[in-house]
Amino acid sequence: MKRLRAFLIPCLLFFAVAGPLNAAATPEYIILVGGPSLMQWEKYKGAAAHDHWWANFVRAGRIRTEQLREKFGPDAKITWLVYKQGYVDRAAQEKQDLLGHIDSVRAKFNLNLVYFHDGAEVINYLNQGQPRDQVKVAFFEYFGHSNKACFMFDYSSAIESACKSWLHDSELARINRRVFTRDPMIRSWGCHTGERMSKKWRVALGTRMWGVIGKTQYMTHELPILSTAGGKWVY
Repeated sequence: MKRLRAFLIPCLLFFAVAGPLNAAATPEYIILVGGPSLMQWEKYKGAAAHDHWWANFVRAGRIRTEQLREKFGPDAKITWLVYKQGYVDRAAQEKQDLLGHIDSVRAKFNLNLVYFHDGAEVINYLNQGQPRDQVKVAFFEYFGHSNKACFMFDYSSAIESACKSWLHDSELARINRRVFTRDPMIRSWGCHTGERMSKKWRVALGTRMWGVIGKTQYMTHELPILSTAGGKWVY
């Protein structure tokens, strides 16, 4: 009994301390923004062309950020992870400083703006971008191109109708599931991500990811909406 007591007392002290620390962890709200296509590839596709407006994904992220600020206040920790090269390449086509436009959103909404190059850097930020024993991811939302197996950050930018920068569902196990809060909101507005990727997310990370069966359509002045072709949310 004395040995058992000697073992239990340190354990109880640990949970007494660890419980409040976990409950007091700072939540982080992450918006992942993919890059736009280039019109040099898309202009031949007629009605099927993507990204006539360079800011489809940025605008959607901005609207979501406004909603987060309204709900959680001016001091909530909101981070944008943005695929930089896509906007550098599209800036030459637009003849505008697109990174400057994105930075104006950062300044207006007091964001933590992080540019990335590939999926490995997204994973690295999730795992180590904040002290994860103190800052847990409570919200993670993706705006960008995708298929059923991956987020395609540079779809039809470097290569027509293909990509060189992605986060594939086979890589999800590299994310430490402890970076998330107990019941985070994880959602993808990418096309087809509810057809496979959301299931892989649940298996790898033990949390739900809401994805879409079918296609999504990005509108200029509102959040993206599901296509009228019958898209629906699943997890």
